[in-house]
Amino acid sequence: MKGRYLSLAASGAALCLTAVTLTGCGAIGGLTGDNEVTLRVVAADYGDNPQNSSQAYWKDLAEGFEKANPGTKVEVSVYSWSEVDAKVAEMVKAGKAPDIAQIGAYADYAAADKLYSTAELLSVKTEADFLGPLADAGKVKQVQYGMPFVASTRLLFYNEKLLADAGVIGKDAKGWQPKSWADLEAAAKKLKAANVPTPFAVPLGREEAQAETMMWMLAGGGGYTDNEESYSIDAADNIKALEFLRDKMVGQGLTGPVEPGKLDRQAAFEAFTKGEVGMLNGHPTLLKQAEAKGVKYGMVPLPTSDGSEQPAMGVADWVMAFKTGHQQQSGKFLDYLYQPKNVTAFTDKYDLLPATTSGYQAKQAAAGGSAAQLKPFLTALPGSRLYPVGKKSWAGVSEDIKQNIGKTVQPGGQPAKVLEGIATAARAADPR
Repeated sequence: MKGRYLSLAASGAALCLTAVTLTGCGAIGGLTGDNEVTLRVVAADYGDNPQNSSQAYWKDLAEGFEKANPGTKVEVSVYSWSEVDAKVAEMVKAGKAPDIAQIGAYADYAAADKLYSTAELLSVKTEADFLGPLADAGKVKQVQYGMPFVASTRLLFYNEKLLADAGVIGKDAKGWQPKSWADLEAAAKKLKAANVPTPFAVPLGREEAQAETMMWMLAGGGGYTDNEESYSIDAADNIKALEFLRDKMVGQGLTGPVEPGKLDRQAAFEAFTKGEVGMLNGHPTLLKQAEAKGVKYGMVPLPTSDGSEQPAMGVADWVMAFKTGHQQQSGKFLDYLYQPKNVTAFTDKYDLLPATTSGYQAKQAAAGGSAAQLKPFLTALPGSRLYPVGKKSWAGVSEDIKQNIGKTVQPGGQPAKVLEGIATAARAADPR
């Protein structure tokens, strides 16, 4: 087993199309009065429509903080996951870094000495509350710069009615436990024969191609890094995983009318909630989306290539504070952000897992409702694998994967060649 292991790992999927300023402060990151400071915050949107956009959470958070901290204003801009990382990169390049960013990677900014460390920002109580493995994943050269925001693992979701109608499972929709990729292929063929539009959705579009790819690589015994944390993107097991998708899933018409390289995660989720998708990999956000549309579903770990046990994937989204001169104000805001009530408000809204010990214990202790539904994800956390977020090169490598991985599973695609190109560039960007 390769790479970094987690006890908790994280998530995110989302979609708002434009940035939204949540507090109407006229100043840009400077002084609005003689002593008043405006903190600029950039955050990702975890909602799937304007009604449940994350902007409402950040608006309430900003207002609560401002009330408790006269003299500091908070100006928040919320962007979709498909653009938030790029927006922050543009701001930094232009010399206008936000005070705080909640995005997908931090290590490149830490390596460039653009971030405050957590020790420079947080109270002892806040810093100590992060789950240990996630706090470790937020470190560069033993110093923590990345603060985990929320967490999730990934499971295979399936539409119980579609699988029952296709004869994959019994009419009672109980007991399906696929173990290998052969089981998935067989089920997808039955779904296709039953005229299900998309037997198995494989979203390798820009939104989250790096996640879908990693899930299949892990299930095939591979991963992005080896035991020494060196990039192993072009490993034989990874090539075989993509060849399976190309030949057995895409090649046999089992992945639906939209080619994987053009299918985004949220579009696949929406199709699942409409009863058009039999199976897909998903995170906890899909729970409420499916229930809102009355879709009955089951969840199991993604089967592995040969039925052997392999780690699940975890994903972490990160908060970081840039060196803008507002160290004290940023630290106070982050202490407020990580108060238990504010952590719970966000994780409960989107069915995500908390990145703090207090929040994690609360989820484990809760009974019924969303807490019960999240138990399969909690069960999958021990031993989960995280992106190599501690590498400053990861942001660029992730972008390379997003742009190119879809080509590997097209008819005639060349997984070995594409992975070799991505791996060569990754190693060049991460000399050891």
